[in-house]
Amino acid sequence: MNIAVWLQRMAAAEGARPALYLGREPVADYATFQARAASVAGWLLQQGIQPGDRVGIFMKNCPDYLIALYGIWHAGAAAVPINAKLHGREAEYILQNSGAGLLFTSPGLTEAVEASGAAVRCVDISGAEYAAALQAAPVAGPAFRAPGDLAWLFYTSGTTGRPKGVMITHRMLMTMALAYFADVDQVSAEDHALYAAPMSHGAGIYAIQHVLAGAAHVCPESGGFDETEIFDLAAHFGRVHMFAAPTMVTRMTAAAKQTGRRGEGLRTVVYAGGPMYLADIIEAVDHFGPVFVQVYGQGECPMAITALPRRDVQDRGHPRWRERLASVGRAQSVVEVRIGTPEGEFLPAGSHGEIMVCGEAVMPGYWNNPEATARTLVNGWLMTGDMGVLDADGYLTLQDRSKDMIITGGSNVYPREVEEVLLMHPGVREVSVVGRLHADWGEEVVAFVVGDAPDAELDDLCTSRIARFKRPKAYLRIDALPKNNYGKVLKTELRKRLADIS
Repeated sequence: MNIAVWLQRMAAAEGARPALYLGREPVADYATFQARAASVAGWLLQQGIQPGDRVGIFMKNCPDYLIALYGIWHAGAAAVPINAKLHGREAEYILQNSGAGLLFTSPGLTEAVEASGAAVRCVDISGAEYAAALQAAPVAGPAFRAPGDLAWLFYTSGTTGRPKGVMITHRMLMTMALAYFADVDQVSAEDHALYAAPMSHGAGIYAIQHVLAGAAHVCPESGGFDETEIFDLAAHFGRVHMFAAPTMVTRMTAAAKQTGRRGEGLRTVVYAGGPMYLADIIEAVDHFGPVFVQVYGQGECPMAITALPRRDVQDRGHPRWRERLASVGRAQSVVEVRIGTPEGEFLPAGSHGEIMVCGEAVMPGYWNNPEATARTLVNGWLMTGDMGVLDADGYLTLQDRSKDMIITGGSNVYPREVEEVLLMHPGVREVSVVGRLHADWGEEVVAFVVGDAPDAELDDLCTSRIARFKRPKAYLRIDALPKNNYGKVLKTELRKRLADIS
């Protein structure tokens, strides 16, 4: 079944319901949304696009992003969304690897792609060609797609090399959307999805369940993340849902406390995509109230591994509420989660090991990369590369990527555990812990610190909370942690800096 069928059904049943907004301005109701997507699909077919072909989207957040996305699906093609913050040369690699011959772009990004020399036809949404696509003869309905057919080709962030194309099928997207209702949150036609994070990733994937429910979709006029704009739009529309990376949540909390805003109109903030430190989420809940839900997923199992619902995020009565809040919740209904060895052997509850996932939301493999697929899918299980521990109640606590674990003197140190402790000091704004080669111990623990906390106080804090071998042997001051376009700290860059100064 084609995921675009859900839009077609909503347009038929509730066509007059508001669908797309740019800021506060209405752009389309559901009937118009569907009609424009169907016209884009008809135009794509006229250009020779066939079911199964890949069509790229390199655009900032805007209502036409969803029109182009659903137009691609209507035509039976697969979307290749590319983060608008990427360099043109990075986009060129994704386009070349995916085989996309046509690319929807927004002003400013067209030039970046053309300058990269990418062999692709750009269709700028501000130009005459896209205007013609919106007026093309519409297709009668979405092209038939089997559940296992490719719908979304998602390219990993590539912090350790070239990004890989994760094959996301129509079945995976439907499975994720239905699990959202079961395990994450409810959505009604009165809700508003606010897109402040890149629509090329989790925020855009979450459009699917909001289309199914007939909710409205709001794109900020800025095309991105601005705390004041978010607060203003939430207060205007009410019942606002948004996806946010943990760094966005911390910025929203800081901005709200500085300006006296309380997040009026925010109904649900789903945070995912990186580590949320315990102190940060406690502060956010204390200020905004019970609006937060956590999801853990990967491109290889998009948004569908575990969930920590709002009742757990706001709970302060359970004797282990801190441990649960520091976790990423329990397995979603559509997957099974286990802890295992690198060879895929299961470990008992309470063991530290690699997080393994199986279920209908797991990818069939990487695009044109059988070697990486074989390494990642072992006996039907997705080897996530993330390390964690699963307690007896089913709560999963992330530790780090397997490659980030530090082995010092034969003992394992998980950087996140040390980072959680260091962030308790009010003089530490951000911190990232990495391993540095050591002649005697193999590696030693080093902390990159943003802030002015004295070394002695950080040592005392660590000594009071964690084993001595986990305590950093050096605190290196840094103005800001290097991050990729999705807000994840680039530990590879920090390791390079260590190598340069050693």
